[in-house]
Amino acid sequence: MTGIWRQTRSFSAPVRLLMANQFAINLAFYMLMPYLAAHLSGALGLAAWAVGLVLGVRNFSQQGMFLIGGTLADRFGYKAPITAGCLLRTVGFGLLGWVDNLPTLIAASAATGFAGALFNPAVRAYLAAEAGERRVDAFATFNVYYQAGMLLGPLVGLALLAADFRLVCTTAAMVFAVLTVLQARALPERRGAGAEAGRKGVLAQWRTVVANRPFLLFALAMIGSYVLTFQVYLALPLAARGALGDRGTWVTSGLFVVSAAVAVTGQLRLTGWAKRRWDPPRALVRGLTAMGLAFLPLALVPAGTAWAVVGALLVAVALLAMGGAVVYPFEMDTVVALSGNRLVATHYGLYNTVSGLGITLGNLVTGALWDFAVRHDALWLTWCALTLTGLGCAVSVAVLARGGRLDAAGREPRPAVAKV
Repeated sequence: MTGIWRQTRSFSAPVRLLMANQFAINLAFYMLMPYLAAHLSGALGLAAWAVGLVLGVRNFSQQGMFLIGGTLADRFGYKAPITAGCLLRTVGFGLLGWVDNLPTLIAASAATGFAGALFNPAVRAYLAAEAGERRVDAFATFNVYYQAGMLLGPLVGLALLAADFRLVCTTAAMVFAVLTVLQARALPERRGAGAEAGRKGVLAQWRTVVANRPFLLFALAMIGSYVLTFQVYLALPLAARGALGDRGTWVTSGLFVVSAAVAVTGQLRLTGWAKRRWDPPRALVRGLTAMGLAFLPLALVPAGTAWAVVGALLVAVALLAMGGAVVYPFEMDTVVALSGNRLVATHYGLYNTVSGLGITLGNLVTGALWDFAVRHDALWLTWCALTLTGLGCAVSVAVLARGGRLDAAGREPRPAVAKV
């Protein structure tokens, strides 16, 4: 722990505030969201389709609006969307605990999703601008706080849930209310370099980003990594339930803990180790390869051996988390480098939108493949497909790097930032 505190203190006050903010954001989000479906279907008695609609609206209003959030950040500065997003999530989370009619629940869910679309690109662009040449280290440290919030959030929510779900929602809303005040009072105004391009009109802003071919190719190449990361929510829990029945729920909870714990304890060491050995493209290729190979042990486990499956699941989630920890800081740095330090938030917004659409399509394909594999007693097929997905991502990034498409990511970035 001393390493993370020392690393955190080495950054400027705004960077430290953004890291603390992200911890609190994830703490509040994950203390509520894992238990929302049970509240909607149980206490409120909503039909399954209505529960799916409420949750789906939240996901769409976030993933589908990332580009809007990034665009606003480049046009109006980073502070305003961060503050507005925290305020909007305060309202949304508060409503989720105290309303019981479907239209209002949908509105509250949409508000919480759009809030994430507002502050996520702005936070990452602000962090990149403020950290300057230390972007990789900043994103690595940022991910520790991100994962720590994910780790503690469900535990806090479970403790509060023993009293009342409304207490969970109220507490989460209060966290965001405090964050709103904190951003408004303590976070300095900042615009990224090239912000003047954002004043030429939204369409011109989007044309600039869409015309950035190396960036678009990189975004497409990285889609598979997000599909792999999402399997902690899809394929791995299905495997746990298939092996252990109802007891698989406990294994699934353990997988989340292992995933977050690996990132929290290993992120800085893995980033430092990778920086000493590889340039950003090579680090990405090796991290993606590890993410793909994480699913291979599951393909080799004999069918019907429940505890062997559990062991393979633990190995898979640990290796997936380690590979992701290597990839994340270099991935975020590469997006900034490929943007040329111009319209960074808009680039992040489009990048997140592309990855969100990729996750949706990837989940449909993975789910269909899982059903086919179960019917034909060939679950190895799913795991091999996921392994090939990771290796395909690694090859794609390697091809881009060899073709000079990622040259900007291999050079030391020069910060070009304008304060307001």
